[in-house]
Amino acid sequence: MSIQSLASLKPGQSGVVERLDTDDDASLKLMELGIGPGELVRFLRRAPLGGPLMIELMGYRLCIRPSEGERIWVRCDSDN
Repeated sequence: MSIQSLASLKPGQSGVVERLDTDDDASLKLMELGIGPGELVRFLRRAPLGGPLMIELMGYRLCIRPSEGERIWVRCDSDN
């Protein structure tokens, strides 16, 4: 198992959220959307040209900024 940022995952890879890096308004908004410690998140794809990241959690899909994905640290198996 390894801990890495959500933005560094490959499409199809999933992990359990370990922590969010900051306590600012953006992190609060992410937690309001359901992205918090213990939540299983699957990385679906990255938009071209530095666009948003598409993730799936709790049965819905969500697009977040790459900078937000860098703040989300997940524990994932190296083989998924």
